Amino acid sequence: MIALTATPHARLRDLLAAEWIKLWSLRSTAWLLGVGTLVMIGLAAQKSIDTYNSWPAFPPREKAMHNPMTDALSGLTAAFLVMGAGSVGALTIAGEYASGLIRTTFAAVPARHRVVAAKVCVVAGVMLATGTVIAVATFGVSQAILSGRDAGVSIGDPGVLRALTANALLAPVSALAGMGIGALLRHTAATIVTVIAVLVVLPTAFKPTVHQWANELYALFPFYVWRNCLSLTHPRVDPALPTVTGSWIVFALWPLAGALLTLIVLRRRDV
Repeated sequence: MIALTATPHARLRDLLAAEWIKLWSLRSTAWLLGVGTLVMIGLAAQKSIDTYNSWPAFPPREKAMHNPMTDALSGLTAAFLVMGAGSVGALTIAGEYASGLIRTTFAAVPARHRVVAAKVCVVAGVMLATGTVIAVATFGVSQAILSGRDAGVSIGDPGVLRALTANALLAPVSALAGMGIGALLRHTAATIVTVIAVLVVLPTAFKPTVHQWANELYALFPFYVWRNCLSLTHPRVDPALPTVTGSWIVFALWPLAGALLTLIVLRRRDV
């Protein structure tokens, strides 16, 4: 008699290795992460130098209200970070569909949830490392420059560690949200445009209003809560503005929703 044996499942470490190779085989990954990191550090240095040079002319009120963390990661720099990270996450899915590699992947590993788990782990890990490097480097450069005017802060000052953590988490949050959009749309160009529109353009256009329902809607976007709460060392307490607790919940829900959307779409749709 011929003994029949089941085909062994691919080991998780093998899937992680495969997703790591696929991620770095995309030329856009090295460019976006490598060059993007250097650009953001340069922008932090330039903004801090501008503040350093202008500091003597600042009126006392402006000096008192100055938030040194905005020199480390300004709204514009953070927008670039969100767009870059979101695009990397989106391309891990949309790029595979565009090249047809997704068929080979699922033929080799029919258990699609294992593929999704490996993708999420690799993308989240790489983007968390990148976000941490950017957050720490921009903070170090900016505060070293501002310290010459006694205008900087240290990591032990109130609110600084929270802002640094939020800066670091912007990258993985955006990447996993982008992954979900990439799984849903599949088309590379449409995915990138949608990622930028949803993660940056829409929340940037939102302003607090007298309508509380609108403020609560705005506070569901990670870039909005980062800009109006988590990036500030002393967030304003106002019903129209997001709270620290609510902002952290938004930061947790977006990557979770992106991962779940990726899983649901890839399991239900044919390739």
